[in-house]
Amino acid sequence: MSKISAAITAVGAYVPEYVLTNQILETMVDTNDEWITTRTGIKERRILKDVGKGTSYLAIKAAQDLINKKGIDPKDIELVIVATATPDMKAAATAAFTATNIGAVNAFAFDLEAACSSFLYGMSVAARYIESGKYKNVLLIGADKNSSMINYKDRATCIIFGDGAGAVLFEPTTENLGLQDEYLRSDGSGREFLQATYGGSSYPITPEAVEEGKQYIFQDGKTVFKNAVSRMADVSSEMLQRNNLTKEDVAWLVAHQANKRIIDATASRMGLESEKVMMNIHKYGNTTSATLPLLLNDYESQLKKGDNLIFAAFGGGFTWGSIYLKWAYTHSTN
Repeated sequence: MSKISAAITAVGAYVPEYVLTNQILETMVDTNDEWITTRTGIKERRILKDVGKGTSYLAIKAAQDLINKKGIDPKDIELVIVATATPDMKAAATAAFTATNIGAVNAFAFDLEAACSSFLYGMSVAARYIESGKYKNVLLIGADKNSSMINYKDRATCIIFGDGAGAVLFEPTTENLGLQDEYLRSDGSGREFLQATYGGSSYPITPEAVEEGKQYIFQDGKTVFKNAVSRMADVSSEMLQRNNLTKEDVAWLVAHQANKRIIDATASRMGLESEKVMMNIHKYGNTTSATLPLLLNDYESQLKKGDNLIFAAFGGGFTWGSIYLKWAYTHSTN
């Protein structure tokens, strides 16, 4: 019997209409377009402005885009995973609400949270369900409304993050396609350097905390940058070595869009030319769990069946890793 692998067979995406440009940020905090661009590569980011709309709104929109493009019946979806660092609310799973609203009435659903590595980890989880032979349609969505935890008076964070969502469908294949290998890591000693402290069980929200703005995300930029550069580069290089791949074998690097300098360092370590590096950070900023699927959606028309893709991500926690995947289809415009 042929081995079952988990292949991505469709993608979808959604970003809010409102565009927060560097020029607008210049009127909000002490910064300027040149400073932001040279340090991050970001020109603009999308923000979900509508009151009462959270991460589920983004996730539903991205899922509906995929469903419409693929032509799949939502009733055939068996599992919905929402990878996110900004769930709609505590206790109630954002994925369950998302599944119901897209008509995936036969699916079970759950959230997965590993900061900016959430979607990468989600790929591993989705693949295991497919490889078990029990499930044939697993919908993985990466979605975050980062603006919900950003202090727009804090220059260190407000220039970086945006809102958005991307979705992929995993299906079984017996061809030599889909997820080939993974190398996932974590180190809890790093969580103090990137976190939204108040609002969790250790530090519940209090009036005093809100008054001091402690519900917003905090980042020690230099420490996070240093760790992201070394660890994303390390795991990506390791992935090539483990699978006897050369730079010529790699069609695309699909790297988490946190900072252009981090992406460039990862590509350099792998020996890849810029033409092989997916990049859209200039348009969306860091959308946390959504960066990887948004890249796949933006570059879908350039992907060909059999292409070797190396994914890499780094996030709070710390969490990081790399995945090697063979693309399963050539995009058709018909």
